[in-house]
Amino acid sequence: MAEAAAAAASTVCADSAEAGLSEAVAAERLRSEGANALPTPHRRRLLALLAEIAREPMILLLLVCSGLYLALGEPREGAVLLASVGVVIAISLYQTQRTEGALAALRTLASPRARVLRDGVERSIPAADVVRGDRMCIAEGERIAADGVVCATAHIEIDESLLSGESVPVRKRVAAPGGVMGRGGNDESAAVFSGSLVVAGEALITVTATGPRTEIGRIGASLATVEQRQTPLQQQVARAVTIFGAAGGALCVLVAVLYGLARAAWMDGLLAGIALAMALMPEEFPVILTLFLAFGAWRIARRNVLIRHMPALEALGATAVLCVDKTGTLTENRLRLAVLSVEAALWAPDGGTAPAPEAFHALLEYAVLASRQHAFDPIDVAILTAAAPALAGSDRLHSGWTMVREYPLSPALLSMAQVWRSGDGTLAVAAKGAPEAIIDLCHLPESTSLAIAAQMRDLAARGLRVLAVAAAQWPAVLPEQQHDFPFTFLGLLGFADPVRHGVPQAIGECQRAGIRVVMITGDSAATARAIATQIGLRGADAILTGAEVNALADDALAERLRAASVFARISPAQKLRLVRAFGASGRVVAMTGDGINDAPALRAATIGIAMGRRGTDVAREAADLVLLDDDFTSIVSAVRLGRRISDNIRKAMHYVVAIHIPVAGVAVVPVLFGWPLVLLPLHIVLLELIVDPACSIAFEAEPEEPGIMQRPPAARAQMFGAGSLRGAILQGGWALAVLIGLLAGMTAMGSGELRMRSVVFSAVVLANLALILSSRSDLPGLRGLRRHNGALWTITGGALASLIAALSFAPARDVLRLAAPTRLDIGAIAIAGALLLGGCEAIKALLYHRRTQPASR
Repeated sequence: MAEAAAAAASTVCADSAEAGLSEAVAAERLRSEGANALPTPHRRRLLALLAEIAREPMILLLLVCSGLYLALGEPREGAVLLASVGVVIAISLYQTQRTEGALAALRTLASPRARVLRDGVERSIPAADVVRGDRMCIAEGERIAADGVVCATAHIEIDESLLSGESVPVRKRVAAPGGVMGRGGNDESAAVFSGSLVVAGEALITVTATGPRTEIGRIGASLATVEQRQTPLQQQVARAVTIFGAAGGALCVLVAVLYGLARAAWMDGLLAGIALAMALMPEEFPVILTLFLAFGAWRIARRNVLIRHMPALEALGATAVLCVDKTGTLTENRLRLAVLSVEAALWAPDGGTAPAPEAFHALLEYAVLASRQHAFDPIDVAILTAAAPALAGSDRLHSGWTMVREYPLSPALLSMAQVWRSGDGTLAVAAKGAPEAIIDLCHLPESTSLAIAAQMRDLAARGLRVLAVAAAQWPAVLPEQQHDFPFTFLGLLGFADPVRHGVPQAIGECQRAGIRVVMITGDSAATARAIATQIGLRGADAILTGAEVNALADDALAERLRAASVFARISPAQKLRLVRAFGASGRVVAMTGDGINDAPALRAATIGIAMGRRGTDVAREAADLVLLDDDFTSIVSAVRLGRRISDNIRKAMHYVVAIHIPVAGVAVVPVLFGWPLVLLPLHIVLLELIVDPACSIAFEAEPEEPGIMQRPPAARAQMFGAGSLRGAILQGGWALAVLIGLLAGMTAMGSGELRMRSVVFSAVVLANLALILSSRSDLPGLRGLRRHNGALWTITGGALASLIAALSFAPARDVLRLAAPTRLDIGAIAIAGALLLGGCEAIKALLYHRRTQPASR
């Protein structure tokens, strides 16, 4: 529809004598007056980012620890902690800038466009580049990019409720010389305003104000400061952070008090408490969500799918029902007139210059008269393209006739008619539309109607879109409705619209992934069945028509939806009802659409998907996703990426929960049993340098799981699934048990504090790496090791190299309060590492087999 509207506006532009601004003048005005955009939040400056990061609880804890070491007379440890603050800030800064860069790229992709005349040529430019004085083309379904006055129009109507509060569209007229702008909502004025919606017609306007100087800019600039609401997943993370933070704070105080009372060393007790608080600090959770969602949207945008609302990204991987338009989504929307049928006789235009047989002249003549002269609708274009050579040399093409009135298509009557005044003053009426509607208009006897219906079914069975054409003559005053004309049935038109390349394969992939694909179309049941069969849609014979939908109560409709996969002769209102019925069971329902009337259904769906090229602005604004290339296969790519993103969020959360258990346990258990403190704040900082990049950068880059599109859809995105949380607790608990066993064994052997700390700290690093390697794949047996992830291997190699360096060089050992490991210590560390990795994999394998066993029965 948007392409149609754009073409119509182009007709108005082409008929105008205006050349518009020159590119040089436009560039100068853009430079001097600024972009046509309301103020938006700029990317934060470096100092602002640093100040924000410095207020993070982890940074504040590190600064407190550094101060305590200085107060205890240990300046070297304090200096190292201060240096670690710089490292942590650098990592946070890198992650934040990457996230903001991804979001900035998305904003660029989402930028609306406008059509202007520059140097006499129509150009599509970013709306931000529109300048005062531009000649701008506007058409049905588009948002107006700037304030202006109408200089040429074809019956334009505009919804200005955004400014006036009045929901009734207003008509616009051509501006008189020297006219002035008025307020929004003024009927028959020449003024148009930025942000208003064109609901009918097209026009050429002269831009009078842009950006903050527009009417909406003056009253609505403050909207730029409004922050988006948190997504459901972000709200879950906020609750988790609050719970973890409160628990960490309470345990911090408890450990500090217990240590101080038991050993009368309150400063050391405070260090122990702070170490525990750092071990439990859940700062990774918001980092994971922010980075994964931003980069997930960016990755999907690279597949020609723009995410407009983040909750859609969370739900994308859980898509269970996909409701798809036929025309333009499953097919190419490149109609050609393939067959004409008159009284059972058929003729197929060959696309060349061969004239039509005489018997088909009247059908073609009135098909042309039922189409707009400046064709932009694909059906009208196909008719005019075929009629020009087929009627060449005859007297059936009436370029001199004048159109008097149009009777538009309506939900009650799927037919449109145009009335023309001929050269001798008589009125000729041409109607085209659904064969059922045209048969009804012609009041045909039952036998004739049945014969035409049989011809229609034959054409539709070939996958053709079938329309009928009728003609009438009228003497004078026109009636109010089409039914009052004495129409004569002329014949049928069959239009071919080939299936898009790759659609059958994409449909098959969806169905193997457990996603139910249903096709919704305004075409006949026979045409819909033929296309459904061509694309391999399951249940192609289970068809429900619009009339049947209207006749069914909600309960009966829900029952029929269990089997029906094809919906034919469906109106926009029925489309909305179908979407709501599919979503009533709580499943994630995705819906595609492109027209103004599709907006309610797109908004009602869990995931509304609008067409980027041919879709109207209204549809795009109502949608959650926009297909930049209008290609169905892009939807499948987005679902695949959505599943990968959901998987990787779950894996990262699994890892974060699991690693906090052994780290916190090793920090608190020595306090309870009177053993030497093993993990000091500096050690936990070093562990955090592994945790933060691993859970964000490395897990975000993790490739998709094998067979990701061969499993049924999961439930809506949750931070922790029950199975994942159980696995994280069991693996973290196993790691803690190995570490406590190692600590207890060394205590029983009478090992010194430094030696004990060296062995246990090394084992904690290995526990960290074991949990990373085990968490990166759902499959047991370390199968994920075969998948490439450069960021993960960099982190793993860096962690092992840093551990070896810390144990090998005396200055590093002194700072970290470690001892050089003996051969026995190295053996104990290696055995602990093997136990950690083996145990984590055994737990994962057990849970995996328990999860998959019922499915194999």
